[in-house]
Amino acid sequence: MMPPEEESPDGEGNRDNALVLLQGLKSGSTRKQGCDPFAQTQRSKLQHRRARINQQINKEMRMRAGAENLFSESISVPMIPLGLKETKELDLLAPLKDFISEHYGEEGILFEKEIKEFMELRQAMRTPSRNEAGLELLMEYYNQLYFLDSRFFPPTKSLGVYFHWYDSLTGVPSHQRALAFEKGSVLFNIGALHTQIGARQDRASLPGLNQAIDAFQKAAGAFNYLKENFSNAPSLDMSAASLNMLVRLMVAQVQECVFEKMTLLRAQHDFLTQLQLAQEAARVEDVYSLVHQTMTQAHVKDYVPFSWTTMVHVKSEHFKALSHYFAAIALCDCPAASDAELPEQEKAFIQFHVTMPEGPSLRVLLQDPEERRKLGKAHLKKAIMKHEEAMRIHGLCKILRKMDILQEVLSFAHKRSLSKYSEIDHEEDFFETGDAPDIHPKTHQKPEIKSPSFSQVKVTDLFHRLGPLSVFSAKNKWYPVRRVHLMRGENGFGFTLRGDSPVLIAGVIPGGCASEAGLKEGDYIISVNGKDCKWSKHAEVVQLLKSTGEEGVEIGVITLQGSEGLKAADKKAAAMSSGTGVLKSNKENSRKSLMNSKSASTLLVWSKKSKRSKKSTYGIPFTTVGDNEVMY
Repeated sequence: MMPPEEESPDGEGNRDNALVLLQGLKSGSTRKQGCDPFAQTQRSKLQHRRARINQQINKEMRMRAGAENLFSESISVPMIPLGLKETKELDLLAPLKDFISEHYGEEGILFEKEIKEFMELRQAMRTPSRNEAGLELLMEYYNQLYFLDSRFFPPTKSLGVYFHWYDSLTGVPSHQRALAFEKGSVLFNIGALHTQIGARQDRASLPGLNQAIDAFQKAAGAFNYLKENFSNAPSLDMSAASLNMLVRLMVAQVQECVFEKMTLLRAQHDFLTQLQLAQEAARVEDVYSLVHQTMTQAHVKDYVPFSWTTMVHVKSEHFKALSHYFAAIALCDCPAASDAELPEQEKAFIQFHVTMPEGPSLRVLLQDPEERRKLGKAHLKKAIMKHEEAMRIHGLCKILRKMDILQEVLSFAHKRSLSKYSEIDHEEDFFETGDAPDIHPKTHQKPEIKSPSFSQVKVTDLFHRLGPLSVFSAKNKWYPVRRVHLMRGENGFGFTLRGDSPVLIAGVIPGGCASEAGLKEGDYIISVNGKDCKWSKHAEVVQLLKSTGEEGVEIGVITLQGSEGLKAADKKAAAMSSGTGVLKSNKENSRKSLMNSKSASTLLVWSKKSKRSKKSTYGIPFTTVGDNEVMY
């Protein structure tokens, strides 16, 4: 069966769509900073054409280099960007209002503003602008999902909301009720957006190359993080096999940029520089060969666009040809080694080939111009063969044949090697040109897989008013609020307090005022005389209690279900002390995680530091008061 992108003979039906997407790549923010609603594709088109649109974006983004770049040492070969996953609109107003009323005992209508603000953020996230502002928007939404997860997704119950996302390459829809699918899809788009930013850089300049390297490394990091923390993906683009392929593809594109960077930085044509260029090109060929092997494996080859597989194969052959070309330049265009230069050149050349070439000794080879020409000629012969193979493979794909810049790059490189071969070929050569050994791949800058830095984009919990997450979360349940009226006795109220946000009743004196009023160890104070105290510090609650007159004070308290006595305090203390822990072993999207309380924050690496203040010293000594507790 023909691949999806080969089915239409001209592809004109997709050109408008591609231009719409291209406008998204070039425009700034609109309704919300980082949001560009014109960046989305038209879903009315047949979904199987999305692969062709993706390739058209590639073409349009790279057709800006100009003819002057085609005939230079640093030619910008097109890169492969990834299209964003699309998602349906999502109405969370009713589900969240119902959950707030049922679980938190609050009037859901009072939180409509927060719910709508979250929905507006999600709507903006669907069409991020293709720049840093778009990345920040995606990261902001991704970080907000941590709070949404903690507030509204209990481990044993579904919210009843389906998250719909479309495959990045095929457009095939998938849906799940697990918030992990939403998280994973947003993280995928963060990686995809990095690929688009990397592919649009002007790689004819050093700043553009550095930005492209950074973008592709961050894309690799996002896909790798997703692969390690997300399992049983419902869509093929997020399967382990596809993500592994994408990570390798991004690493290869980084390596290609490193080679281009070296051609800019090392303009001199000395022997050692040309050897280094040859080894850098061999390294690019090496990583693209690995990507091609990955793309042709089962579960991947029938999914990846044929144009991608062909492009990667072409690049593998192209850079192998370049490695042999630069080896020939080093041997033929650079003067023979002097006695002073010989030790350094010997050291470099002995590690240059995968296997040592046949013929004279290394010393003779480096100092004899004729021997250098013979080996250089063998390298050029191999370079020409690989150039021709790259052009042959390129001609097999209709989409690549339409990419004028790629065709020109391959043609120019081929003609350059032919010209050099004609230049060094002598009519009196009666020897048979040997087979040059392959060049040992080596790079001076190893690609780095940069994991997402979630903490760079600070967000505030939109549902802050519900109370501190240490207590008021979806995984906790508590008994209805109790209103307790207390009168101050001779020894105070008769309880000890600990912590803050919210303040915990850590101990109750038997027979005291608090005990008679029904307060228990483990109760949390959420109001004093009608003033909300969920977020109040220890000292603030103490001050409210101290200001009580003869009429007494009304305290609102809650008790967590399943937590009696000081168990609640111990749990909170444990939670606060382990706030910087990282859940590494959990897989977000597995069936087990849906029923496991650990699933709440597995995809996110958060460090929530304890906000516990120093405890007040008010009150009188009491023998049952523990460390950091004070009696009132």
